Amino acid sequence: MPDDSHEQNAHENVPSRQRRRFEGISSRAYEHPADRSALVALRKLSGFDTVFKALSGLLPERSLRLLFLSDSVRVSDQQFTHLNDMLRDACYILDLEKVPPMYVNQDPQPNAMCIGLDEPIIVVTTGLVELLDEEEMRAVIGHEVGHALSGHSVYRTILLFLTSLALKIAWIPLGNIAIMAIVTALREWFRKSELSADRAGLLVGQDVQASMRGLMKIAGGNHLHEMNVDAFLAQAEEYEAGGDLRDSVLKILNVLPRSHPFTTVRAAELKKWAESRDFQRVMDGHYPRRDEDKDTSVTDSFRESATHYTSSVKNSKDPLMKLVTDIAGGAGDLGGRVRRGFGNAARKGAGGDPATDADAGRGGGTDTAQEDRPRDDE
Repeated sequence: MPDDSHEQNAHENVPSRQRRRFEGISSRAYEHPADRSALVALRKLSGFDTVFKALSGLLPERSLRLLFLSDSVRVSDQQFTHLNDMLRDACYILDLEKVPPMYVNQDPQPNAMCIGLDEPIIVVTTGLVELLDEEEMRAVIGHEVGHALSGHSVYRTILLFLTSLALKIAWIPLGNIAIMAIVTALREWFRKSELSADRAGLLVGQDVQASMRGLMKIAGGNHLHEMNVDAFLAQAEEYEAGGDLRDSVLKILNVLPRSHPFTTVRAAELKKWAESRDFQRVMDGHYPRRDEDKDTSVTDSFRESATHYTSSVKNSKDPLMKLVTDIAGGAGDLGGRVRRGFGNAARKGAGGDPATDADAGRGGGTDTAQEDRPRDDE
């Protein structure tokens, strides 16, 4: 039964502007097509079901809950009341009946996450609370509530555990390979799930500029007077279209160890969705309901995801994706184009561009040590 006091409390401290509530909304309304297909594919990964069932009983979830309870501050009517109001408001907007517990953890790194197997727990760091203003924080909390509504916290917890386990058994060759295969698949799904949660954050805040500001702050700190949304989005355009085939390969290598897409890419993806017909339909009240989820076709989900990927490759400005499109279209002299692409890259490197060569030698400068810890930076 819905809690009337929950709905009343959720309205006590909300923005003065009117926002729509999405009663009975299904997470399918905001899930990125790649999120759905990656999760379906993940479940079909050989050995994943066995590992999942085993870990469900072995993961120290009770210990994790006790850890946050004992060493963090639980958000409530008495502690971090403004965050508590935003949490209840986000659950009201997305019609999540049971409000998950939320904790503030002392950590200067701006970060947030939603974890838990039986029930989701939301954790935000002091670095994030101090960095964002109220509307930016509202989008972040909506992002985390979106993870909870989608059921992402279960796989997020397994990813956290397996990443730690992979480091501990790195000396066992075959064991490490098996674990890392699942970790890699989980990371690919989780990067896509972040795009879904960004959309949920926008549905809660209903302020695309606040969502953009939050992502810019996560990338560049609390210096909004020095930053510009259009210029920030232009970076995503340059990242996608710039360079040659060598850069395309480096992009893939850079993103593999990450649990999140790059921040500029997230901003560009969110802006694209905010301007789409799909978003407008949700805002107009035309969205799938949770009571219809049981009738959802897996085949249709795959078909929708395949359409999305086909469109993404076709419209991509990335040199490698253009080559893939040409191959699919039967363009001539592809071998020559590949040789020229990498040949130009080699001549460019030999022509006195030490910074580029140094980056290539370092694998693009990816901080794998930090990325080994899955993060949910709004």
